[in-house]
Amino acid sequence: MKITVDRNVLEVTPESEQETASLDLLWKVVIDCHGNNKKIVPMGQFVPGHDTLARFHIEGVQGGVTTFSTEKKAVSDETYYCHICNKYMNVKGGDPVPLCCGRDMETID
Repeated sequence: MKITVDRNVLEVTPESEQETASLDLLWKVVIDCHGNNKKIVPMGQFVPGHDTLARFHIEGVQGGVTTFSTEKKAVSDETYYCHICNKYMNVKGGDPVPLCCGRDMETID
């Protein structure tokens, strides 16, 4: 995927069939024919040489379904956070750890 930034314009050029299909899916999620286009905002950080990916949140798109771990319990009352969809959840000590977007939610430090 080739990414070019020129002031306030971002251009994304797919370089394979899979990248073309992924960009088409992104386009269909973000663009609404009725004018209610969604914003893409950065999540976390991207430090070249340290991070292997940059993560963005698409505003207005429902996050993953929350389920709960059968193995892990919260040690104390904590707020858990999904780094993928930005969902927050308060969990009481001893309750199961929430799972979201296919992985354990993490506590907020």
